[in-house]
Amino acid sequence: MTSASSAQAYDGDPRNDDALVYVNGEFVHRDKASVSIFDAGFVLGDGIWEGLRLVNGKLLSLDLHMDRLFEGARAISLDIGMTREEVAQAVLDTCAKNGFTDDTHIRLMITRGRKTTPNQDPRFMASGATVVIVAELKKPRATFAEKGLTLFTSTFRCSTPDVFDLRLNSHSRLNLIQALIQAIAAGGDEALMLDQRGMVASCNSTNFFIVRKGELWTSPGLYSFNGITRGHVFDLWGERIGKAQMKDFTLAQTYSADEAFVTGTLGGITPVTKIDGHIIGDGKPGPMTREATKVYWDWVRSSCA
Repeated sequence: MTSASSAQAYDGDPRNDDALVYVNGEFVHRDKASVSIFDAGFVLGDGIWEGLRLVNGKLLSLDLHMDRLFEGARAISLDIGMTREEVAQAVLDTCAKNGFTDDTHIRLMITRGRKTTPNQDPRFMASGATVVIVAELKKPRATFAEKGLTLFTSTFRCSTPDVFDLRLNSHSRLNLIQALIQAIAAGGDEALMLDQRGMVASCNSTNFFIVRKGELWTSPGLYSFNGITRGHVFDLWGERIGKAQMKDFTLAQTYSADEAFVTGTLGGITPVTKIDGHIIGDGKPGPMTREATKVYWDWVRSSCA
């Protein structure tokens, strides 16, 4: 568990220390779980992943996660070697093996498999896909709901779809890690990232929203993550709170926003209260962000009842 301020920070549980990890059909203590140094994921990040949440014994938005996973696999010609149903069951089995039924975050990682030699050519394979599932008890850190995150706008830009499509949940994340390192060095908690035109696109690991005069704005998504939580929050806002738009907007519009927040599977909705030294609103999580948070978590609980 990290003490750092981050949208990925969490309150953990000592039971995680002895959690069993699923590795290609076997359950292994987390300290002994491993993959080959010739694995395509280790060699060059050749693989895809999903972050899922178990609530009340049910996997939240399972169909959407499986859609994204298998769409990503097809996009890079990766044969997972399992059906959607088999993958979902393996995730549930991992949670059950550890006795986890709620407040569980799951990282499902699939690579092309073990290679005969460390190169990038996918024809040099010695095995089928490597499938790893890590389930951990993680609660979003409550302190961020009270103070909010500080963002720093990185000079590293979100990639274009013809270079690297962020809607593909790939293990390759180096430019996003560079953006976060830069933000941390500047005193930020997370990095805000622009697209190639200078429009606000995304954060390094989450989707970004602002509120202006009661309207919710987020980028159109061409240069952003295909966030499942993003989609739920956007739809719920439009249905229950007010107008929601996917549109281009600038840093100047962001600095003068009334409220801001980020979304992700782990944290749900996390308020943002400062960006590049600019105080957002009154410097505290805003009332509409709080309302959206309540609406979202009420929806989560009802969906997994």
